[in-house]
Amino acid sequence: MKPLLGVALIGLLAACDPFGLPSTRALEAGAASMFTTARSYQMKGSYTAAGVRWNIDMQFAVPDHRHLVAASPSEQVEAIVIGADAYFRGQAFLAKHLGSDPLSQSIARVAGNAWWHDTAGLAPSFQDLTSETGLRTNFLGPAVDKRIDHQQVDGVDTVELSGRRADVFIDSTPPHRLLRIRLHEGVVVDGIADADFRFSNVDHDFGIAAPADVINFSNLSTLPPIYRVTSIDSSQCGSPCVVSANLKNLGGTVEARAHSTVTFTMSDPASKQAVGSCSAMVQADVGYNSSTSVSCTINAKPVNGAVVTATVENPGRA
Repeated sequence: MKPLLGVALIGLLAACDPFGLPSTRALEAGAASMFTTARSYQMKGSYTAAGVRWNIDMQFAVPDHRHLVAASPSEQVEAIVIGADAYFRGQAFLAKHLGSDPLSQSIARVAGNAWWHDTAGLAPSFQDLTSETGLRTNFLGPAVDKRIDHQQVDGVDTVELSGRRADVFIDSTPPHRLLRIRLHEGVVVDGIADADFRFSNVDHDFGIAAPADVINFSNLSTLPPIYRVTSIDSSQCGSPCVVSANLKNLGGTVEARAHSTVTFTMSDPASKQAVGSCSAMVQADVGYNSSTSVSCTINAKPVNGAVVTATVENPGRA
């Protein structure tokens, strides 16, 4: 009877700590189930991806809603994901996403900080860190080789379960929610490294919803005006020098911060130096793929063989 009693006692200790501490089994079950039982939660922290350090604040809500703000030293992007649809804003991120050709960069400038629509695949999801299966597979069960009780995470008593890949901090009181994941140096999970994420606001109503007034890049008429110079007429450049330009609108007539402005510059062909300039505003916008013209007078002494150029400033969305 004594051996059987010993086996029973071991099983009892695994399920319930004799010193009032939660069992490791209960801690792991509570942390992993948070991803399937919680209506919502927030994950906030930092990580490195492709050599760039990012800070992120991400909110999750059932069934498939996400809201995130991510920032690196050079750019910031905000995203709302609802199922397969995603909405983004962040000019530097958009400029990189669209491409480096002049038209793409013009589109990025006029879009400004407005929302635009794309696929959900552009937004990170961190499945290996934010799913029950991912947490159990990567960080719990056989992956744990050390337990430390009475650790603190934002003033909450936690249990630290550590392994080769990460340290996982779980609330010591039921329902034993996950509070923190800290990847070890050199470990890469879900394409990211040096991650340190904290979890909070379980079952909070974040009010995640699709934004209004969204740009659709498959229909450029949903953009503010994007005027490009198609031709310059300097035949009337005498004394005074009257110049004009024909413009084509590659965008739409959505309200912009200000009128588009064309700046004409007259240069000396010998010295390559500017000798005068003038500016003209597009007073009445024209629709997508339509043309208009502007003119102004350069108050400068005429130069033989003068070269006249014109550049357009499209201010972008109001």
